[in-house]
Amino acid sequence: MNDTVVKTVHGMVRGIDQGGVVSFRGIPYAAAPEGELRFQAPCPPEGWEGVRDAVGFGPAAPQLPPAPGAPPVWRPGDGLDCLRLNVWTPDAGGAGLPVMVWIQGGAWKAGSARMPHYDGALLAGSGVVVVTLDYRVGFEGFGHLPGAPDNRGLLDQLAALRWVRENIAAFGGDPDAVTVFGQSAGAASVVLLLAAPASEGLFRRAIAQSVPEGARTADEAGRITASLAAAARVEATLEGFAALPPESILAVQDAPLTGPGAGVSAFGPVVDGELVTGQPWTGIGEVAARRVELVCGYTREEFRGLFPGPPPPGVGPADVAASLGLGPDAVAAYREAYPGADDAGLFMVMMSDAVVRVPTMRVAEAHARAGGRTWLYEFAWRGPVLGAGHGVDVPFVFGNVQGGFAARVLGSPPPEDFAGLSARIRESWTSFAAAGDPGWPRFDLDERRARVWDTEPSDTARPLEASRLIWEQAAG
Repeated sequence: MNDTVVKTVHGMVRGIDQGGVVSFRGIPYAAAPEGELRFQAPCPPEGWEGVRDAVGFGPAAPQLPPAPGAPPVWRPGDGLDCLRLNVWTPDAGGAGLPVMVWIQGGAWKAGSARMPHYDGALLAGSGVVVVTLDYRVGFEGFGHLPGAPDNRGLLDQLAALRWVRENIAAFGGDPDAVTVFGQSAGAASVVLLLAAPASEGLFRRAIAQSVPEGARTADEAGRITASLAAAARVEATLEGFAALPPESILAVQDAPLTGPGAGVSAFGPVVDGELVTGQPWTGIGEVAARRVELVCGYTREEFRGLFPGPPPPGVGPADVAASLGLGPDAVAAYREAYPGADDAGLFMVMMSDAVVRVPTMRVAEAHARAGGRTWLYEFAWRGPVLGAGHGVDVPFVFGNVQGGFAARVLGSPPPEDFAGLSARIRESWTSFAAAGDPGWPRFDLDERRARVWDTEPSDTARPLEASRLIWEQAAG
């Protein structure tokens, strides 16, 4: 392997030529958010003299292990110096390559670019510069504190995109051809950034895979902070939380999750009236929609990847409908729309609609309604472990089957048809990044065309139509 040196605005970095793709890992895009910078907006990193080795990932943001029994991604000794990014380029000495910037999900409280399934080498081999990044999650990134800016994790993402704007040409990329893509919380981040005036000029295209809702009002976020403070026995103030090491906050981060319907995370974007004005689809206006082209979609069985298993004992479809705010006729409408589903199947359909499928459809509708160039897809491929559940599409995008995540969602080894479908999806994503065309007809509010990703992809009109109409009726 040969070393490659690139000059950034903060100093020289040395990457590793992996044979066709050069990787640069752990580059600071902002200063470490520690000391007086903790719970504050990101600040530019200090420059350095000489050549900095960029051969290893930086620390993850503070978080608990991703799953019971899984090895920790972050340990207390890792500290808070997590605002790093990674670049894979197929031509470090070239120019004008499309750029794809990945924002990972993790329920706003977990996830790291160092996870093996986010390795960008194979995707970069398709002729794009790939960037992945870490941003603050959990209370460090999304806790509401008087005297501290809200949505610090989103501010981190904006800082990383500004770094890309200033530096990516040195890696062979075109700063005017940036596509931001992400999944789950990362997809919601993508859509929120798309709608934010602060992102103007930072990216041209966006891909949002499985967009959830989850924005909190300031009052809701304040109650979460109060619950955490009580559990940690500190004042619900900036000074109170600044005195706690990250591991002490992590120990109580799920304290607000009590009672049925509490969800999997206490955190999410906070409606601040500037960066976040509501749920992801509510802020998409004409200017933003016409400025940024959008591909968005969902997996067919989203809830299977979020809460595997049947509904709780004694919980029937009527109970689920009531908890979701659907009208009294919703259950009958669901039974008519999905005649082959038993009660457990209806539970899966209704919850998949509630948490991701309908929110993603609303994003597509809002973007198209505002005049944007929009494409919709449904990921229907069913694997032997997770079916078409939440997150199963991620390994297809990067082409990676290494690591525990890929094994959990695909099985090990993956099914034989994985490689072919993965290649097709990578071609679609990179074609969109390069030329604004993912390879299937655009979505509009009349025909509602969409791509169905399966072993043999196809195109369809009006996917999820029955569910959409049920939820439209409930919204009035």
